[in-house]
Amino acid sequence: MRIRALRPGEAPALLAIFRAAVRVTAARDYAPEQIQAWSPAQWPPAQCERWIERVRALHPFVAEVDGVAAGYADLQEDGLIDHFYVSPDYARRGVGAALMAHLLALARERGLVAVHSNVSRSAQPFFARFGFDVVAQQRPLVRGIEVPNARMRALLGGRDDH
Repeated sequence: MRIRALRPGEAPALLAIFRAAVRVTAARDYAPEQIQAWSPAQWPPAQCERWIERVRALHPFVAEVDGVAAGYADLQEDGLIDHFYVSPDYARRGVGAALMAHLLALARERGLVAVHSNVSRSAQPFFARFGFDVVAQQRPLVRGIEVPNARMRALLGGRDDH
């Protein structure tokens, strides 16, 4: 497995990872109407293009396994992890851990004192393993439907974050 920058033309593969992660992995923790709001079963081409452009602007890192994009995540300048998704096909195979280790190392390299994210119910135990604590429970509306998550933060210090 290797972690690398997004390649030109690869963003549609990240859309597929996002959709599968929401519609398969997160479906265990959210009601069908919440999943449908978060990632509708059918996306018009214009919606796909807007999503792809937004993700390109995040400059994500891709976890590649045997030449296949297995997951992706980003780290913004202010310490925000905006997207963090792993394909259900690669769940529990170290992809998320490798991405998180990469983001935390990069955050330290950049001199950040903390990183934060809006974390789904499904991902909260994973983020907690890496030292993230819940700062606030949130109830954002997505397409008019409440899709709860938690604002989580990890303080970066000299300790091991695993």
